Amino acid sequence: MSNAQEITVEVLVNRDVRTAWDAFTSPQAITQWNFASPDWRCPKAENDLRVGGQFSYRMESRDGSMGFDFTGKYTEIRHLERIRYSLGDEREVVIDFQGENGKTKVIETFVAEATSSHEQQKGGWQAILDNYKKYVEGNAAERER
Repeated sequence: MSNAQEITVEVLVNRDVRTAWDAFTSPQAITQWNFASPDWRCPKAENDLRVGGQFSYRMESRDGSMGFDFTGKYTEIRHLERIRYSLGDEREVVIDFQGENGKTKVIETFVAEATSSHEQQKGGWQAILDNYKKYVEGNAAERER
């Protein structure tokens, strides 16, 4: 990946790596967190988590006025450690999972696209990752009860 065009976002999830990984890769979980704001949703997620496998996440505004499919192809999978994929426009994304003392740092680095500002892209991807963190921590707490 080219450093000149990279953007990195990250969160510290108060859950172990397996829980964080499962919430990031399970289609059922993905539909619960994969949107940047409450006026959006992810009604459908398909995920073939293997090198050469593909994923497709449908993202839509709740009022139905707009939507798109976020798709890519996996190029590297290191179970519980790293996911690397390429998007349809050949941009690359790397997600690292770093566990320490029962917590997991999730670091997502992606090549910026040309149509939106870096600030908009970073803000949107960070909002989705923040939503993921809330989901993982809340969902795991529910299971513990």
